[in-house]
Amino acid sequence: QVQLVESGGGLVQAGGSLRLSCVASGSFFSINAMAWYRQAPGKQRELVATITSGGSTNYADSQKGRFTISRDNAKNTMYLQMNSLKPEDTAVYYCYADVRVRVTISANYWGKGTLVTVSS
Repeated sequence: QVQLVESGGGLVQAGGSLRLSCVASGSFFSINAMAWYRQAPGKQRELVATITSGGSTNYADSQKGRFTISRDNAKNTMYLQMNSLKPEDTAVYYCYADVRVRVTISANYWGKGTLVTVSS
């Protein structure tokens, strides 16, 4: 019922920038918290940054100062601006959202991911 679609991934040189987008579509009342996760080859999926419905943000220490998470609630869209990219940022980046799908029910959704590759 709810779909999350990421875009904006690609190949970039170290020090470069990318902006990821995640658009939520379907039938729902509102989106609560959203987050970006990433999973590098051979590694567990890890949290990159979170943003509440009110816009409060949190970042992993390794990303703070380089990445900026934001959202446009009117567009049901979340963004991740990634600057000063490092090879260790290479991963599949996943969109996560806690969505209020019924009056009293919320559910978690994941996008299929977008690949970010940072060359050295």
